[in-house]
Amino acid sequence: MPLPIVAIVGRPNVGKSTLANRLAGVQEAIVYDEPGVTRDRTYMPAYWCDREFLVVDTGGLVFDDDTEFLPLIRQQVMVALSEASAVLFVVDGQTGPLPADEEVAAWLRQQSLPVLLAVNKCESPEQGLMQAAQFWELGLGEPYAVSGIHGNGTGDLLDQLIAHLPQPEEITPTNEIAVAIVGRPNVGKSSLLNAFVGESRAIVSPISGTTRDSIDTVVEHQGQTYRLIDTAGIRKKKNVEYGPEFFGINRAFKAIRRADVVLLVIDALDGVTEQDQKLAGRIVEEGRACVLVVNKWDAIEKDTYTIYDYEKNLRERMQFLDWAEAIFVSATTGQRVEKILELVNRAAESHKRRVSTAVVNEVIEEALRWHSPPVTRQGRQGRIYYGTQVSVQPPAIALFVNDAKRFNDNYRRYIERQFRQQLGYTGTPIRLFWRSKQARDVEKSSNRATRV
Repeated sequence: MPLPIVAIVGRPNVGKSTLANRLAGVQEAIVYDEPGVTRDRTYMPAYWCDREFLVVDTGGLVFDDDTEFLPLIRQQVMVALSEASAVLFVVDGQTGPLPADEEVAAWLRQQSLPVLLAVNKCESPEQGLMQAAQFWELGLGEPYAVSGIHGNGTGDLLDQLIAHLPQPEEITPTNEIAVAIVGRPNVGKSSLLNAFVGESRAIVSPISGTTRDSIDTVVEHQGQTYRLIDTAGIRKKKNVEYGPEFFGINRAFKAIRRADVVLLVIDALDGVTEQDQKLAGRIVEEGRACVLVVNKWDAIEKDTYTIYDYEKNLRERMQFLDWAEAIFVSATTGQRVEKILELVNRAAESHKRRVSTAVVNEVIEEALRWHSPPVTRQGRQGRIYYGTQVSVQPPAIALFVNDAKRFNDNYRRYIERQFRQQLGYTGTPIRLFWRSKQARDVEKSSNRATRV
């Protein structure tokens, strides 16, 4: 990565995510009063004085317990340290030094990285210095009294931190495509991310709900840069309690909103569920491009017709996304995973494509030649005067007509199909706005456009 990385480490529940959010000036990492909420590595851009860097929030380190996700969290912390230029070791000023802090300190002394000791939860300026002084015994130099909640002391900490960072490299602007990986719990989203990256970027476990936050990873493939966003599994709303899962699902919805292309991952063994259909509707509402990724295809018993029958059922159940391309993959074996990016490129290009007004009207003329607008019971016929593209991401086209009420749903779908076929809009929704306009107003608009 072009920016230096600062790894934030410490035992569970000392406020690492709160401090990470404070340093980055955002609310990206999930903060909740419960140990073990953060599991994967979450990267966030930060800025201090004239220096830019990345802070990476990590899970709580526990060395003497191998239950549940703890060994995997340790692995994620190790990867974060291998990328980092400096480490912020976060401890809890209200509890004082604990044996678990001493274990982490001993481990950090073995690393060849500069370590700054941040004593968090020091909300009181007077008591904070006394709380921080207790941590001299860890042997990691001066302890800095800070408050991740209120920001006390973070300026002094950052002044010292940037002194340990290398000068940033010249950053070359990239035409980045943001790709959100969404789906129900345990459909293989994190496995798919790891297959793209070629390393254990996200924790993978058969336990539903392993991923709790949205995780950004930047990868490059054949000269194109992609920002892959792994998200928490989205369950039915009635099954979600307030807590880490609730926050994780909200982040997943935000990831859809900030993505260029959404990979909707479907479990081949379960088929298309009602929750998959609801997610499809959400993607359409947000106007995002989409690729349907049917994962675990290696676990399906197949014959000559399996893929055709499955895709037919998929299209019937996913009518919201009849314009999205589908691909059948296995994240664990890597089968066809690379081809997903080809579909992403096509969808992203269509999503931001802009065509001239002349081309839009050529499509309209061709469509009218093949199929005239319907005639109402009163004998009145709809008429399309002209059209023009008004926006991209997704492409939106305004059609100026004599009376929008004279065009029924079937004819509107016909016009949309013509735009898709003639202009090659693959993998993206398109929006048509039918605007009623009198003929004399159309003539005035045309005259103004000619004079300009």
